[in-house]
Amino acid sequence: MNQFDVAVIGSGPGGYVAAIRCAQLGMKTVIIEKEATLGGTCLNVGCIPSKSLLDSSHHYETAVKDFKTHGIDVAGEISVNFSQMIARKREVVSTTVKGIDFLMDKNKITVLRGLGSFEDATHIKVTGPDEQLIEAKHTIIATGSSPGSLPFINVDKERVITSTEALELSEIPKHLVVIGGGVIGLELGQVYRRLGAEVSVIEYADRISPVLDAGLSKELMKVMKKQGVKFYLSHQVMAVERKGDTVAVTANDKKGVAQTFEGDYCLVSVGRKPHTEGLNAAAAGVSLNERGQVEVNSHLQTTAANIYAVGDVVRGTMLAHKAEEEGVLVAEYLAGQKPHIDYNLIPNVIYTWPEVASVGKTEEELKAANVSYKKGQFPMRALGRSRASMDTDGFIKILAHSETDEILGAHMIGARAADLITEAVTAMEFRASAEDLARMSHAHPTYAEAVKEAALAATEDRALHS
Repeated sequence: MNQFDVAVIGSGPGGYVAAIRCAQLGMKTVIIEKEATLGGTCLNVGCIPSKSLLDSSHHYETAVKDFKTHGIDVAGEISVNFSQMIARKREVVSTTVKGIDFLMDKNKITVLRGLGSFEDATHIKVTGPDEQLIEAKHTIIATGSSPGSLPFINVDKERVITSTEALELSEIPKHLVVIGGGVIGLELGQVYRRLGAEVSVIEYADRISPVLDAGLSKELMKVMKKQGVKFYLSHQVMAVERKGDTVAVTANDKKGVAQTFEGDYCLVSVGRKPHTEGLNAAAAGVSLNERGQVEVNSHLQTTAANIYAVGDVVRGTMLAHKAEEEGVLVAEYLAGQKPHIDYNLIPNVIYTWPEVASVGKTEEELKAANVSYKKGQFPMRALGRSRASMDTDGFIKILAHSETDEILGAHMIGARAADLITEAVTAMEFRASAEDLARMSHAHPTYAEAVKEAALAATEDRALHS
């Protein structure tokens, strides 16, 4: 029987990063993956392929709408070669996955293909191509999540689809009905709107992405409506029926009046659920909560002392970078170190264009906690860099404590917000004040100047360019 110091079940960002860090720290490590390729949802059917399609569709939209203004004349009609777009997406995924294979070899991590399930707390049965029974001193559960649905919806994966199928369509929808105005629905909705589809987003809450600062939600919806996406807020979906190539979605508005939306595709994006099927967790003494998540303590240790869990399968936001940080934390904890994660400082990003990013507390959270705060907000349209690139939508908002001036939150919508948010994360990790950020020199012309201006506005309401 093969014996290991650490077994990692699942090879998504949480799993493979945990395995690498364990190996770096001298532990004999094995990673078990039931799918044909490593990388989990993120690399195969999530973060990476969706960003590939977002970038491709953005290039197309820019060519159609903005090339002429930029002085670029293209002979003939600009058209979409959708099959090539999908092929490029597959190539990006393939290259990225091969990179994970390389990292496993480089770090001398054993890779076993098959379903990993517990026989007991120290023995794992692998069922599949590499079928065997292994022994592990410690195990890290990193099995991730899968698309959620509603009990009455039959997701046939043909016309009623999840994000997985939406990344592999053979045609551009005529009318894509999206159930759920969260990250997945907005990103994929924007992809297909750019390519010519009519897109209708049905959201149960009274605003899209309700976990965001309300100002970001409002601004993002305004921009996407300008791009042609239709929104139906405070609508409760009651039924989804497929008739041939048509899908009818019936939803009640806040007054209880039913409305039917007909499209050729319906994307169900109502969140994700932790994936624990087949683990046989009970056999190892690992408890799950009522939501199906693995129960863990502050060290991400399960109810079985030698077993840990990270990523989407435990509490908290379902983000790849959160899973990575947790994977590193567990590896270092097993090595006797004292790692720490500040969950308040894990940024959240929506990769629409303009991009949306946030970290720390929202205005709503600060008000609910009776925290005295001040805010500085700066519009992207006031930047020379934004005007040069024709990316003038959005703003950056900095929230700081009204007495200490410590930055409590940063909320951004605009070009490259996904990259800009790291400046705020860095500042907040070092307990910086808004004045600290305001006094830092920012290169000109850059989008990052908006961060400085927002910090100036929060410090003494003295933004220089607005």
